[in-house]
Amino acid sequence: MSNKYIIVIESQDLLREMCGPNDINLTEIQNNFGVEVFTRGNEIILNSPNSEVQKIFDKLIEKLIDHLKIGHIPDPNLVTTLYKSISKKVDLDTNNLKDLHISLPKSPKVFPRNHNQANYIQGMFNKNIIFAVGPAGTGKTYLAIAHALKEILEKKKRKLILTRPVVEAGESLGFLPGDLNQKISPYLRPLYDAIDSLIPFNVIKKLEENRVIEIAPLAYMRGRSLKDSYILLDEAQNTTKEQMKMFLTRLGEGSKAIITGDITQIDLPSRKKSGLVHSLEILKDIGDIHFSFFDAEDIVRSSLVKAIVNAYENEGKETK
Repeated sequence: MSNKYIIVIESQDLLREMCGPNDINLTEIQNNFGVEVFTRGNEIILNSPNSEVQKIFDKLIEKLIDHLKIGHIPDPNLVTTLYKSISKKVDLDTNNLKDLHISLPKSPKVFPRNHNQANYIQGMFNKNIIFAVGPAGTGKTYLAIAHALKEILEKKKRKLILTRPVVEAGESLGFLPGDLNQKISPYLRPLYDAIDSLIPFNVIKKLEENRVIEIAPLAYMRGRSLKDSYILLDEAQNTTKEQMKMFLTRLGEGSKAIITGDITQIDLPSRKKSGLVHSLEILKDIGDIHFSFFDAEDIVRSSLVKAIVNAYENEGKETK
């Protein structure tokens, strides 16, 4: 039996795209298999005589090529997600990773990079209230913004409202310079960063000028009834129980709400219970609400961020 298992890719360009910039995906493939993986011409070669390992390798390369052919450029997160699903024979449909995507006009498709992201996207398509809970870097906010912009640009929703609780650190909004937008903009900068990366600046400007995109502190939502709107509540772990109830009862006919947060990053005074934590407890049995949960393994921002989150989680376990 040969030590080497060779797969011929139909072109060197396709192989180059699959391997990624500076062979980052090829390195991830090698790390997952724990044996040498290299390329030669338009061939990718696994240095292992194990027939079971070869079957997994064959299936992984087939899946990566399938993704490339529909415009989904693989990254290390996708490589590892596919590898784990195939090698562990996890009962998950890996086709969801290419079939479930968000299409924005004149922009590249936004694909999920792991199964939890795919589940999240599916929830956004099927439900009107969606909770996404997990650490920084898991794509909660980015995917919510992408889906919101799709709904707005396709005129399925009239308005996109971005809000978050303002947990003050020594300064009141009332004493900060500027009008309301200028006061709240720094708090919502992460949301605008996501918007900037998804659609051109001139489109953003037009949406703002037509008041299609609106920003508001959570406290300013009281008393409103929001119809045909897409409302994104970010940093929801810093809401109180009263604020969360107020927000959820603002939804009017034809509206959708996405609530994102990280329950390990609560900045409320210790005597106050997080409205996000409370809502997860009391709303979990309502069928028309979707819940997506992420952990450190789902972090797609960078391997360094994943390592940092893991270090803090492990430190917390050691001190218990």
